[in-house]
Amino acid sequence: MVELKDGYARFKMPVRPEYLQGAKAMQGGLIVALADETIAHAMMTQLTPEEGLTTIELKSNFLAGVSDGELIATATVFKKGQSLVIGDCLVTDNKEKNVCRVSATFLLLKKK
Repeated sequence: MVELKDGYARFKMPVRPEYLQGAKAMQGGLIVALADETIAHAMMTQLTPEEGLTTIELKSNFLAGVSDGELIATATVFKKGQSLVIGDCLVTDNKEKNVCRVSATFLLLKKK
């Protein structure tokens, strides 16, 4: 975690050789997992102590491959409703090239 504030989160992740798939690019599922976690943390800044979250939908657009350096995920909360929270994340490399865009819907859980 690099930065966390109301409705916003920024995470970083190194690109390591063991994270590369057969074509020597970062495995896409790991990129999406980074985005999912970053979005969740942005959302958590807007929860009350009685609320929790779980991902119910993710959409990812892979924009470019990356095989070294670092990934930077920047997420914001788009809308928090009564039962759903929608967030967006842009993952770039450390040269500011867009790698992946992810939008997510989370179910807002009310603790009893």
